Amino acid sequence: QVQLVESGGGLVQPGGSLRLSCAASGFTLDYYAIGWFRQAPGKEREGVSCINISNVTTDYADSVKGRFTISRDNAKNTVYLQMNSLKPEDTAVYYCAKTYGSSCSRLSHEYNYWGQGTQVTVSS
Repeated sequence: QVQLVESGGGLVQPGGSLRLSCAASGFTLDYYAIGWFRQAPGKEREGVSCINISNVTTDYADSVKGRFTISRDNAKNTVYLQMNSLKPEDTAVYYCAKTYGSSCSRLSHEYNYWGQGTQVTVSS
């Protein structure tokens, strides 16, 4: 059974940091890319970042470039999203997802399994 479980969300002040984790089970992480997405109330799902096998390829949305860093630990079957210099506009539910194949992408239609999400709220 394929499962993705996000954790690490919470309430943080503007300028603060959080690290999200995506624990994967039911498949070998080595053969797939993992993406992070977010969705704020009233907005469409946004592809934040993705990472493929062995960190060969990464990609970031312009809105988070320079502030967020994606990484993976295949031995732990876990992908991380380090979020620094957080802004109120980063407030959203963050999801991790698994690709159909192994190519890195921030397009949601290229993913076939999704976690339940973790809430990130940036507020003073």
